Amino acid sequence: MLAAGLILLLSMSFPAHAFQLGARSAEEWIETLESPQRLAGLRVDEVIARLNLKPGMTVADIGAGTGIFSRALARAVAPGGTVYAVDVDRGLVDYIGQRAKQENLGNIQPVLGEFDDPKLPSRNVDVAFFHDVMHHIEHREAYLKTLASYLKPSARIVLIEIDPGNPNHPHQQHVEKEHGMQLSKESVTHWLAGLGFRPAAEFDLFQGEKWFVIYERTAGSN
Repeated sequence: MLAAGLILLLSMSFPAHAFQLGARSAEEWIETLESPQRLAGLRVDEVIARLNLKPGMTVADIGAGTGIFSRALARAVAPGGTVYAVDVDRGLVDYIGQRAKQENLGNIQPVLGEFDDPKLPSRNVDVAFFHDVMHHIEHREAYLKTLASYLKPSARIVLIEIDPGNPNHPHQQHVEKEHGMQLSKESVTHWLAGLGFRPAAEFDLFQGEKWFVIYERTAGSN
């Protein structure tokens, strides 16, 4: 009980930016994110199939981690397309570049983002993609506002997030509640409405464990 109490105390004392990084080293993240058990549950091909991507598109994979989705996205927009694989951890950004080279995916451009700005190298993004990432961002509404400045008028924003009501949430519940890491679809929809986006499609691909919504700009909001 003493050890458990100490862990709780330490977790509550972390600064907010530590939770944006997830309080893990790049090596720990790589081991976790690339584990066969996790990969089996991501349903990558099924997600990509629902995005209606075309060759030549530019996609920003926000919070790309080890680039699992970046690699699939890169194949979907080839030839002529580009994927900006964004992360705030230099170790993960380097890993993404290494894996892209190993798999001969020259259309992946790793990007070292900042906590409140993805720092994309262009403002011509067709699709901004978030998978299990938004809850790690501290200033979520501000981040989305900044992100919108990088998007084309016809761009879409894709969000996949673990449902706050899911009892199988992989993170520690007390840490999430204390630091606001739980995130509802309603909150995101409200923030994006303020930026001129509305839900365009929703998929129950994860049987209630995650919500999956594609947002597009409303007419006249460009």
